[in-house]
This record gives sequence, structure tokens and C-alpha cells, in this order.
Amino acid sequence: MSRTFTREEIYELVWSRPMTQLAKEFALSDVALHKICRKHGIPNPPLGWWARKAAGKPVKRTPLPGLRSGARARTITIAEGHLKPEPEAMAAVREKARLLASSIEVEAKTPSHAVVTETLRALRNAAPPTPQGLVSVSGPGRVETEVSPGSFDRVELILGRLAAAGATLDVELAADESGAFLKHDGETIRFSISESYRRHKHAPTEIEQAQLKAWEKKHEKALRRGGWDVVMLPDLPRFPEWDYVPTGQLSIEMQAPHLYGVSPRRSFRDAKIQRLEKMTGDILVGVHVLAVAVREDRLRREAADKQRREAEERRERALRERHVRERRNAALDHLLQEIGELDRLRRLMTALYGELGNRPSGRVGEFMAFAELRLHESEQALRATGLSSRFENERLFGDDDDYDFRPPALGH
Repeated sequence: MSRTFTREEIYELVWSRPMTQLAKEFALSDVALHKICRKHGIPNPPLGWWARKAAGKPVKRTPLPGLRSGARARTITIAEGHLKPEPEAMAAVREKARLLASSIEVEAKTPSHAVVTETLRALRNAAPPTPQGLVSVSGPGRVETEVSPGSFDRVELILGRLAAAGATLDVELAADESGAFLKHDGETIRFSISESYRRHKHAPTEIEQAQLKAWEKKHEKALRRGGWDVVMLPDLPRFPEWDYVPTGQLSIEMQAPHLYGVSPRRSFRDAKIQRLEKMTGDILVGVHVLAVAVREDRLRREAADKQRREAEERRERALRERHVRERRNAALDHLLQEIGELDRLRRLMTALYGELGNRPSGRVGEFMAFAELRLHESEQALRATGLSSRFENERLFGDDDDYDFRPPALGH
């Protein structure tokens, strides 16, 4: 969770032990801690200072200068660190965001904001609470929220601080027709605020006990009288089985798709010693990390989709080329077969003319006339003009060579 210090407190810390040790306590790199000190004008021991001190040599502290003119941050926020290993891109973004978060004034006055105003207006004008004691709102221009009326002011404070501190960390609280979101580096992170509740067995109230006793008396009288009195008896009063009590404990849930191989933090909840309104830095750092995780995941998916599409295209191209090659081979084989048949027909006609002369008669003469016509047609079909017409009709040896090709279904 976030920790807030004055400049004086950080100054005392960095002069109390080496930066490498102090940085580990904050789950920071010593480079990042140096940057925070430099950003807030806090001097730290120079190189060799700790060695001279350990050797018993005299050392001096560099005095803490006053706050620079125009500086706003009078406190320094060290946002929560992350102790588990995480991808390099996420770790780099987290450290950079924590450096920016050090300038957050956690309890600074929050200016009005359209999304905060609309969310609170909707809450206060919403329908009566649910049986769990919660009021729920969502929709255009507002944060999806489900809390008890007693938590309205806290919701306003939490959202106001997120909106105000967002300017420091380049996170925008905005909304569209679907609802509110936090936006950073082109990524949109939708979120919601909710309140938990407890339940316990319903204990009948005095009024309910009186209603039950009244019904039991009517029931006894109806039984004694019998007949229509029993039929007309009102139904037994029904009371809820459970009573629900809002706990006042709020949580923020960030929405994001399933991320392959990483699980950046998406939930921030009230803790025993720190509540959401003081976790602004942690939440906004979380937005930075989740945004880069979403972007990296999207780029990975896009790259995988591109590789899959390219593989499918290569496969389709190979199948298309094979289809074209098979059609061309089949056409060539057919032509060679026709040429062979034409050559045999010529030899046959030459033999018949040699035997019968140039004036054959009868059935053989009729056959030879038919064969002469067939021979002429075949010769014409195998000339360049005939082949061009054939290839045009059969869609061969041109840009439509892949005629009748059926691409395979994607993924098969």
C-alpha cells in the first residue's frame, strides 16, 4: 500500500542507511529512489560517504534545502511496490509510474469533475436500495457503482482524488455512452466501485411478531368455526429469511480481457489500516501497469493472428498454385493426346487414299469424307488461333488460371 512522507522524513531516511538498503524496503531500485530524491530536492549521501563513516572518519550531512519556489508537493507518496517477478515492460512502467506518483498530494483539495458529478447525481436520484441495502448506477457518463447511501461521500472523494491525481500520472478519468473509464497511453480501462455486505438470519421485529400472533389468533378462530372461515383466512405472513448489512468496505475493480501469462493487479480494496481514498497512487500506478499489459497482450495476439493469417495465405497460395499446375498439366496432356490421335488419323487417311485413290465411294467414301472434316477441324483447333480460343473458354494460361479453385476453410 502507499506510504506518505514529508520531505524531512525522507531526508532522515536516506541519511540513516545506504540507498540500496532503503530502496529494497520500498521495493524500488536505488536509481528510482535517487530520482525521487532529486525530483523533490532532497540531497543524499555522496559516493564513498558510507565507507568513510564506517571507517570512523568524520562525515557531514548536506543540509535539506527549503521547498523550491512553485513546487506543489509538500509530501512524498511512495506507491506500493511489486515483489513478484514480472515482465520487463511492466516492471519498467511500474517504476516510472511510482516516480510520478511521488508527487501526488493525497489529501489535496479536489476540483469538480463531470464524471464525478454525474455519478453522484445518479446515485442520489437512484431508485430505493436493493434488499442488500445498496444503490446501483451505471450507464452514460458515470462510473458503474453499487454502494450504500452511507458511502456516497466516500465515492465522491475517491473519484475526485483519482481525477485530480490523474493529471500527475497522465491518467484521464473520462466517460462515453457505455460508462466511465480511466485512460492512459491510448488504453481504456473500465472500472467499477462496489461495497460488500454481510448477511445474517433474519430476526423478526416486534411488528412482524405482532402480525404473526394476529394471524395465529385468526387461524384458531377460523378452525373453530370451520367452513368458509378457514377458506377465507389470509395467507401466513412471510418475512425475509436473511438480513443484509452493508459493511462500508469499498473496492475498485478494473475490467480487462484475459491476459496471457501475466496477472497484473485489478482489484483495490479497503484495508484495515488504509482506505481507498488514500490509495490513489497505488490505483493509478496499477492503471499504468494494466494498460501496458493490455497493450502488450493485444500486440502479441495481433502478431499471432498475423502469423496465422500469413501461414493460411501461404497454404492457400501453395494449394492455388497446385490447382493451376494440375489444370495446365491436364490441358497439355489432353492436347498431346489430341495430337497423337490427329497423327494416327492422318496416317489412316494416307493409307486409304493410297489404296482407293482420290475417288473413294460407298460407305468407305462416306467415312473418308467424315474423317476429312474431322481432320480439318482438329488441325484448326490445334493452330495458335484455335488454342487461344480454347484457352479463353477453359480459362487457362491467363490471370484466371485458378478458375474453380476452392480455398480451404480457415483453420482446416
